[in-house]
Amino acid sequence: MSNILWHKAYPPGLFPIDSFLKKHTGMAAFLLALNIFLSITASLSNTLILVALHKATSLHPPTKLLFRCLAFADLCVGTIAQPLFAFVSLSSTTNELSWEVIYYLDRLRIVSNFVLCQVSIFTSSAISVDRLQALLSGLRYRQVVTLQRVRAVLVCFWLVGISCGSICLWSLSIASTVAFALIILSLMTSVFSYSKIYWKLRQHQLQLSAIQQRQPNGRQMPLNVARFKKSVSSISWMQMALVTCYIPYIIVQVFLMPHGQKSGLGKYQTVFYFTLTLMYLNSSLSPILYCWRIKEVRQAAKETIKQLKCCC
Repeated sequence: MSNILWHKAYPPGLFPIDSFLKKHTGMAAFLLALNIFLSITASLSNTLILVALHKATSLHPPTKLLFRCLAFADLCVGTIAQPLFAFVSLSSTTNELSWEVIYYLDRLRIVSNFVLCQVSIFTSSAISVDRLQALLSGLRYRQVVTLQRVRAVLVCFWLVGISCGSICLWSLSIASTVAFALIILSLMTSVFSYSKIYWKLRQHQLQLSAIQQRQPNGRQMPLNVARFKKSVSSISWMQMALVTCYIPYIIVQVFLMPHGQKSGLGKYQTVFYFTLTLMYLNSSLSPILYCWRIKEVRQAAKETIKQLKCCC
């Protein structure tokens, strides 16, 4: 009887994760162990990155705020979304929890996925626009990109993400359509920004090469341009990691959504849950990329770890 109510309670296109994983206990155990591990690493590493960003005074405050927002979204994945997914996976191996509790926890997981996915992709896109603005504005960059404006943009991102998450409680298909359109727009914005940046830098490099050919003893590429290229390269690595981890989940979700609870989709739902775990993996990868590609964050993270060792 509870299984009948379970399926009726779910709107079309929303998969009851517990119902599916009860039939695949081996996969449930694997997903449980993997997501618990990733949840711990994402929580600890992103907390470290937030502390390191607070200490990194050399970064431009608006840019640092964007990085902090991205790290905070990853921290929420590690402390909210992943534990909920692991807990629902664990419920597939026990009958002690009522289906109503699992149902609402699963709904909360889906809402958190919508909110955090939107905020992460929006913020990543905003970072690419920030780098393009730094290149085009030159000396006017600090007047154009201010802390107050970035704060207002980030508030809008969170409001849009929360709105999409709220809509999915009413209609998953509408929420998914809106979210998919916004994600595509964000990715197109990032692609345009990075293409424009590399085209401008390529032009600048050709101009410098022409000057050096006329003046063999001329100066090399200015230090600020070289540092800008390095920062863009670092940010593009994080962008590629996010896209690589998120796109498979988004594609599978869009594919499965119209089918709802139709039979014969077990193998596709298996892919769905693995791509969901892949999306969560991004929250553990981002801190590694922060420390690998951004020197200021890496140094601040090392200092924080040394202080923690001294306290212990």
